[in-house]
Amino acid sequence: MGNGYADIGGHTGITRRGLLGSAIAVAAVAATGGTATAADGPTPATAAATAGDRAGQVPAIWREFTRDPFTHPQIPYIGRSGYRAGAAHLPRRPVVADVRAYGAKADGTTDCAPAINRAIAAAGRAGGGTVLIPPGTFRIDDLIHIGYDNVVLRGAGSGRTKLYATRNLTELIGVYGSRYGGDKSSWSWAGGLIWLAPTARWDSLVTAIKARAWPFEGWTGNKRDEWETLTTVAPATRGSWSVTVADASELRAGRLVLLRLADDADHTLLEHMSGGGPGPEAYSWDDKTKLTSYVPYEWPVRIARVRGSKVTFERPLPLDVRPEWDPRLTTHVEALTGSGVEGLTLEAVETPQSLHLLDKGYNGVTFQCAYDCWADDIVVRHVDNGFGLVAASACTLRRTTVAGRGSHHPYFCREGSHDNLIEDFTIEQRTVPAPAGTQLHGINVEGLSSYNVWSRGEMAMGTFDSHRGLPFANVRTDITVHNDGRHGGDAIAGPLFGARFTHWNIRVTNGRAGLMKIDGLAPYSATVGVNEVTEFDQIDVPDFTGPLNSRLELYGTTDVVRPRNLYDAQRELER
Repeated sequence: MGNGYADIGGHTGITRRGLLGSAIAVAAVAATGGTATAADGPTPATAAATAGDRAGQVPAIWREFTRDPFTHPQIPYIGRSGYRAGAAHLPRRPVVADVRAYGAKADGTTDCAPAINRAIAAAGRAGGGTVLIPPGTFRIDDLIHIGYDNVVLRGAGSGRTKLYATRNLTELIGVYGSRYGGDKSSWSWAGGLIWLAPTARWDSLVTAIKARAWPFEGWTGNKRDEWETLTTVAPATRGSWSVTVADASELRAGRLVLLRLADDADHTLLEHMSGGGPGPEAYSWDDKTKLTSYVPYEWPVRIARVRGSKVTFERPLPLDVRPEWDPRLTTHVEALTGSGVEGLTLEAVETPQSLHLLDKGYNGVTFQCAYDCWADDIVVRHVDNGFGLVAASACTLRRTTVAGRGSHHPYFCREGSHDNLIEDFTIEQRTVPAPAGTQLHGINVEGLSSYNVWSRGEMAMGTFDSHRGLPFANVRTDITVHNDGRHGGDAIAGPLFGARFTHWNIRVTNGRAGLMKIDGLAPYSATVGVNEVTEFDQIDVPDFTGPLNSRLELYGTTDVVRPRNLYDAQRELER
């Protein structure tokens, strides 16, 4: 209850106190022109006194934000990102299976993947619970799939339990080609040797891959028009917690729905994601075919309350809802919920890193069509790609590390992944030199992904990667980075940045500006508390003409900016 959450009808929901208290009530007061009272909970200005006005330098933009937290033009509201809208504690589910009872042996030579997968299946059939992997090294010659709700795979700690993976996804499943043909390997940005995805989605993925077909990876798969419309939605503004619907008969508290917004012929939805104005209006959208393939924008969200035709969500609207975008709530691929992986190291057999875009699929942990899932205390070593979020939302990755011989994408976040939290993360320095023809990215976000947060990170290599596809409203905060990676992205994927990217308290150890200081690149962005940096190596130009309406504050300073961590401070606004 301390986080304002309770189980409503067997599902996670927001309590009345959590929904109407604190900053949310203040937003309602502001909208009606009323006056906040003590009964409404602490106002944003009061919260700012505890969250921001401590020893240090408080930027003007933070004081502005506390007065307008849900609709600020440059800083997104990400205080509800992560598992159960930012719950401080992950659940501890009771142990229902020990992999040793299913034949697993910690001898480093027995293939334990069948035993682990049998234990996971047994836990799933039992309705959920924890599958325990004791200390030791467990060899796996196949991937581990978690496709059941409320199932947790738990080791004894990342320093005590190791899964040693001997084979890659190309060997195990097949060649996963690009949707645009050619010889690119989609294992460069998808799939994991620990793969969390709902069973129905998993089955269709494997079938498509084995048929060398492209399996669309979003929340509605290849046949978007076949999903049921639950109701249409009346106009609403970004930052609103509630919408009015035409028919609420299929809606209830706790249900996970998909808010879908289609673009119009003039691409006003894409312009809105970019902040609007002359620059986005003058941009050429029609030839960005990869970008337009990501539309409609699909935002999964859990319903907190239904009262008549008024539906309240567990987090505020990420965008305006306008009639020209045919707004509706729909069904979707059945999500994996309440599942996680904890306390282990996944180490792949050490092989040379593959040439760029030819990764064989020695990948770490991937979440796909997952909602309210998590990883905690996980190390991946010698992987092609570390941690993946593919059409995954409201997940928390906590205390994760990418280590070993070097990777292509240490973290990737794509195909409409929203509201995720990656905190206390580490990218270690590679243990061998990078082979010629390989490439390093970093913490990636792309493909209309929005409201994702990277918080409290140590990056000995890599960069703040955008692979284009108009990601928007994402935050990187309280991170130390040796900025030596490069971003990627096809020209047909469109802009590097949409509106409301925020980089807050970033320590760049090698002084390279690229993708750190973004006031000259990203529209309606905020760069706050970055040390002095200069342009060298990969240098970008803005995608949009004219004024970017970006903000740069406390440039040349780090660690004295208050609040130090933007995500933590936004969470305090609700306490």
